Amino acid sequence: MIANQLFSPNSILVIGGSNDIHKPGGKVLKNLIDGAYAGKLYVSNPKEDRVQGITSFKDLNDLPQVDLAIIAIAAKYTLPAIQLLTEKKDTKAFIILSAGFSEESEAGAKLEQQIVDQINKYNGALIGPNCTGILTQNHHSIFTEPIPKLDPKGCDFISGSGATAAFIMEAGIAKGLSFSSIFSVGNSAQLGVEDLLEHLDITFDAATSSKVKLLYIETINKPAKLLKHAQSLIQKGCKIAAVKAGSSEAGSRAASSHTGALASPDEAVNALFQKAGIVRCYGREDLIAVASVFMYPTLPGKNLAIITHAGGPAVMLTDALSKGGLEIPAITGDKADALKTKLFAGSSVANPIDFLATGTAEQLGIIIDTINKDFDQIDGMIVIFGTPGLAPIFDVYELLDEKIRTSKKPIYPVLPSTFTAAKEVAFFLEKGNINFPDEVILGNALARIYNTPKPIVEKKDALDIDFGYIQAIIDSNDDGYLPPSAVRSLLDGAGIPRAGEATCGTADIAVSQAERLGFPVVMKVVGPIHKSDVGGVVLNVNDAKSVRKEFNRMIKIPDTTAVLIQPMLSGTELFVGAKYEEKFGHLILCGLGGIFIEVLKDVSYNLAPVSFAQAQKMIRDLKSYPIIKGIRGKAGINEDKFADVIYRLSALLQAAPEIKELDLNPLLGTKKSVVAVDARIRIEKA
Repeated sequence: MIANQLFSPNSILVIGGSNDIHKPGGKVLKNLIDGAYAGKLYVSNPKEDRVQGITSFKDLNDLPQVDLAIIAIAAKYTLPAIQLLTEKKDTKAFIILSAGFSEESEAGAKLEQQIVDQINKYNGALIGPNCTGILTQNHHSIFTEPIPKLDPKGCDFISGSGATAAFIMEAGIAKGLSFSSIFSVGNSAQLGVEDLLEHLDITFDAATSSKVKLLYIETINKPAKLLKHAQSLIQKGCKIAAVKAGSSEAGSRAASSHTGALASPDEAVNALFQKAGIVRCYGREDLIAVASVFMYPTLPGKNLAIITHAGGPAVMLTDALSKGGLEIPAITGDKADALKTKLFAGSSVANPIDFLATGTAEQLGIIIDTINKDFDQIDGMIVIFGTPGLAPIFDVYELLDEKIRTSKKPIYPVLPSTFTAAKEVAFFLEKGNINFPDEVILGNALARIYNTPKPIVEKKDALDIDFGYIQAIIDSNDDGYLPPSAVRSLLDGAGIPRAGEATCGTADIAVSQAERLGFPVVMKVVGPIHKSDVGGVVLNVNDAKSVRKEFNRMIKIPDTTAVLIQPMLSGTELFVGAKYEEKFGHLILCGLGGIFIEVLKDVSYNLAPVSFAQAQKMIRDLKSYPIIKGIRGKAGINEDKFADVIYRLSALLQAAPEIKELDLNPLLGTKKSVVAVDARIRIEKA
C-alpha cells in the first residue's frame, strides 16, 4: 500500500523552492500556489528569506512535521535531506524532481538505491527521481505545463516520461480530452507504473473514480502486477490503453528453434496486454484517440454508419474501419428510400450516408434520428462535418452536441476544420465534447478497441499432472537440450499425446524397432539441431533393408549420437512452442506447422498460465483457423484436442519452470486426435 501522504498530504515542503519560476523548484511551487493547495505549504532555500511570499526554512531542522517533500536540489544533497526528514520530521512521501541518478552513472545508481533503502526503512513512498512530478485533485506537485482543469471523470494517466506526459496532455486537451490525475514516475526507483496502477485498483470507487486509465511505459518491471491490476480494473468497468515504447530489437539473435526465432520480448508485451485487456497503442495520437473513444459510450457491436458531407474522408474512414475488422453495412429498403426523400437531390443513403456539402443541421438531425429509430443493424455512428468557410456552422455543432447526449447509439464526431472553423470547434469542445480531427486515426482507434478482448476469467481446473515426477526428470538431467528419453518422459508426465518411437544406437536395433512400430517409418538423427538441413530426416522408409541403409548413412552425420524411429503418421502439421522471457515468464505459441510457420509466421501468443478457454481463443485467433476448422470439404482438426495440448503444455511449464525453450513441431492433427511427432526441450536450472 502506497503511503497516503503522497496523495492526500496535510503539508508539503519544496526543497529548492525558488523565486525563479523558470527553474523546476520555482515552477512546482508556483503550480502548488496557483492550484490552491489547501494544506500547509513550506519552502526550504538556504539563500532566501522568502520564496514566492512563503517564509523559507534555511535549516531543515527548524521545520515542523511534513507529510510530503518535493526535492529540487542537486542529486548529491538529496540523501542527507531525506535522512533528516524521515528520521526527525516523520515524512512519508517524496517526489524527487532532480536528475543525476541511475539514468546518468553507476555512482548515481548507488545513491538512488541508498535513497530507496532509507525511504523503505520508514515505510515511505517515492516518485522519481528524474521526474516532473504528479498532478492530482489535492495538489499540483508538478513543474511542467499544461496544468489542465482536472475532472474526476477524466483520464488517470501514468507515464514513465514526464516530457511525453506533457506532450500527450497538450494534444489531448486541444481535442477536448480531460484528465483526472497525472503521474510522472521518472526512474521508478521505488514506485513504477505498475505500482500506481495497483493503487488506482485498490482505491477504485465505482461512483467517484475515473474509469479510463492511460499508461506510457518504457520498461515493464513487474508484469505480473500489471496483469493482475489491469484485469481487476477492467473487470470493475474500467478501460485501459497503453503505449509500450522501446519495442524494436537492435540487431539479430541466433535462434536454435522455431520458438526462439518467432518469440520476442515485444510479443511478450503483446501477449501481456491481450491477456490483461489493455488496448495497445503505438504513439501519442494513437493513445489520445483511443482514450477519446473510451470517453464516449461503448460501441456495442461492429456495424457503423458513416454520416458525411464530404466524400473523400468517408472513403478513407471506410478503408480504416474495414481493415480493422469493423463493418459499414449497406442501408437499403423502404426506410432508406424514405430517408433519401428528406435530403437534397444527389444525396446517398447507401452507407456512407453522404448528404452533400450543402447539407443542413436539420438534415443531420433527421439522419441521426432515423438511424436510431429504423436501422437496428447499426451499432454506432461517425459524423464527419467540416466547412470550406463559406458560412458559420454553429447550428450544426449545437445540434450534434444535443444528439451525442441523447442518442441511444454512440456518435463519434469528426470535425476536421480546426483552423477554418476554430470558433465553432471551440464552441463544441466547451460543451464537454471530444473531437476527432482525423477520421483515419479514429477508425484505427475503434479497430484497436474492437480487437482487444476482455480478460478471460480463468478456471482453476485440476489436471492429472504429476509435478513430483516431472521435477525428478528435470533434476536428473543437465542444462541444455534434453535427450529424447527425458523429453518423452516429460510429455508423458504432462499427458501430452505423442507418437510411438524408439531411439536406436545400432543398425540391428533400428531394424527390430522399425518392425515393432510397423512400416512405413520416419527416421531422424538425434543430436544435430536442424535435422532437415543436414539430411537427418527420411520419410516413408518401407522395409528393413532401407532402415539399415539409412541408419548407416545417418549415424555418420556430424554430432549424431543415435537415430530416432517413429511410425509414419498422417494429418495436418501443427506447432506449439514455449519460450521463457525474463520477468514475463513463459510465452506460449501455437499455429499450423509447415509453410505457415516457416514462411507466413502465422502464430498466436499467450503468457502462461494458459487456461483451456484461452487456449481455444489462441487457436481461433490464427489467420489459418479456417483450415483448422475444415475448409473446401477437407476434414478439420479436433480443436479441443489441440487446445488440450496447449493447456497441458502450460501446466508442464508450471511444473518445470526450468524449461527455457520448447518445441512440439510437428504435431499431427486429425478430426480424432492431435499427436506430438517431434519435440525439443532446453532447460536451465541456474
